[in-house]
Amino acid sequence: MAGYGDDATFQTWLTENGYTLPSGAPSPAVLRNRGSQYIDAVYGSRFLGNVADALQERCWPREGAIVRGKLIPSDVVPTAVIHASFYAAYQEATKPGSLSVVGSGATRVKRKKVGQLEVEYQSTSSESETGADLTPIISVVDGTLAPFLRDDSLVCLGILAVGC
Repeated sequence: MAGYGDDATFQTWLTENGYTLPSGAPSPAVLRNRGSQYIDAVYGSRFLGNVADALQERCWPREGAIVRGKLIPSDVVPTAVIHASFYAAYQEATKPGSLSVVGSGATRVKRKKVGQLEVEYQSTSSESETGADLTPIISVVDGTLAPFLRDDSLVCLGILAVGC
């Protein structure tokens, strides 16, 4: 499975942003694939529109995605999506394994007591019980992709049709 973008564009992006891959990091192709998997896994179900081809490997390109009032062609992967995957790839290069957290809400520490001090860490929401709150979120990626995501609050109100 290929990652978004290509190795040459990834290298250009790294250089333009003042980033260098650490020695011993996986190849750019492997990193791009990991970054793209992260993007698709965390944001794929919330992207606007629908996949252009039911058999495609990635969540982009898409049909019917309208961003800032413009229809994105069904054969285009937006530059912002590619760059978000590059940032995730760079995150993975600098902190291996940081894109995938293994655990569950059940394994989280709920309360810790040291002497007289007692602190509670875990919320009691259902997300804590499923481990959904363990998903690593990269603020730069989240902000970059925001215009390409549907508003889930509208889905909850039944205003927006869901399809991915």
